Amino acid sequence: MTSKTTVNTLLILGASGDLTGRLLLPGLARLVASGLADGLKLVGAGSDPWTPEQWTKRVGDAFEEAAKGASAAGKKAIAALEKSTEYHQVDVTADGQLATLLAGLEAPIAVYFALPPHISQKACEVLTAQQLPPETSLVMEKPFGSSSESARELNKTLAALVPEDHIHRVDHFLGKATVFNILGLRFANRFLEPVWNRDHIEKVEIIFDEDLALEGRARYYDGAGALKDMIQSHLLHIMALLAIDAPSTIGERDLRDAISTVLRASSITAPYKKSTRRARYTAGRIGDRDVPDYVAEAGVDPARETETLAEVEVGIDNWRWKGVPFILRSGKALGAARKEAIVTFRPVPHLPSGFEGVDSPNQLRIGFGPDTLQIDVDVNGPGNIFTLDRVTLNAELNASDLLPYGEVLEGVITGDPLLSVRGDTAVDCWRIIEPVLKAWAKDSVPLEKYDAGGPGPVDWPTAVGD
Repeated sequence: MTSKTTVNTLLILGASGDLTGRLLLPGLARLVASGLADGLKLVGAGSDPWTPEQWTKRVGDAFEEAAKGASAAGKKAIAALEKSTEYHQVDVTADGQLATLLAGLEAPIAVYFALPPHISQKACEVLTAQQLPPETSLVMEKPFGSSSESARELNKTLAALVPEDHIHRVDHFLGKATVFNILGLRFANRFLEPVWNRDHIEKVEIIFDEDLALEGRARYYDGAGALKDMIQSHLLHIMALLAIDAPSTIGERDLRDAISTVLRASSITAPYKKSTRRARYTAGRIGDRDVPDYVAEAGVDPARETETLAEVEVGIDNWRWKGVPFILRSGKALGAARKEAIVTFRPVPHLPSGFEGVDSPNQLRIGFGPDTLQIDVDVNGPGNIFTLDRVTLNAELNASDLLPYGEVLEGVITGDPLLSVRGDTAVDCWRIIEPVLKAWAKDSVPLEKYDAGGPGPVDWPTAVGD
């Protein structure tokens, strides 16, 4: 059963870091302003010797935008949290320091590890279950481990501290609005479900191309690359949501069971030169910005041959999807941002002779951030009624009032692990991509190049024109 404990204290480890200032605190601010975190106390902890004034300023600056548009009650809630917040200098890997801090906080506590994965692992290893206050929750950022084996070890470490339903492996890409927009589309429309299978769908593409380059993140990104950073961490979950059978309920057990079932059936098969592609950007121009060659970016080690654009074809070995390629692609420094899932249907089996005009399959597109829906329909064109025209029906899907990290924190604070990644699923995501990583390490797949600001390699299946 899922715990419904309300969190009284949110402890952010790595509070002086970039993740906290750029994403966590603004997400929390919107949550507090919406009245969804009443009475919550915020405590920051980090290795930097910050003064109380430095921490208060960081919180105030991050909360400023949310406070502007908040109601009177929202402004009051934000002010109360800012007034009560505190910061502690702590070495979380030193035996006893984190446990001592936890002992002085009001339980139940949610401990958010806004830290590099190896530091989070060490911090958990020096804790014992007896040192954690009752009903403590542990919140882990992706990536969970660096391989299926290390993910299993991290799961064992966490399971020795708290129950699985008190572990939140957060995926901010899986915002509640995005998840339920996909589920609603899939299972609330009778006309879609009969054709949502290998008999009617030719391929599914899930694309997350960014028009941002490295942006100073070499310390993390150069050791990860596009395959680990986005496909392993996020896009496999989007794929699973598009591919699952209908769960009995949208409760966390049924939904996460359905996701796990799909991922267990998923794999990327050899030869990897055919089923995977990788590339790295060279110097170019994005909008009005000059972007240097990736290997010239500060902190990059050229010998690593880190890819900045990756594409893999995943097969799902079950009755519904056997033979349908799920093509997952993500990259940086592209000329245009593309964040969408594209479902391409098979051509009609027979078009009556006499019709002209349309010769491409119908597509359904789901856009992410903002969430949109587009469906292609072929209809008789104007003038010559025998000529078919392509019409695209457009709709905007409902968005959340919260930022992505606000949705993550809402689940943490209410004790709802629905959007958290379950331990077995975290292992499976690594299992799916590990053969590819090994093949790439042996240079079995060439590392191609593309200009920053361009469309990427033009001969890839997901390629688009300039």
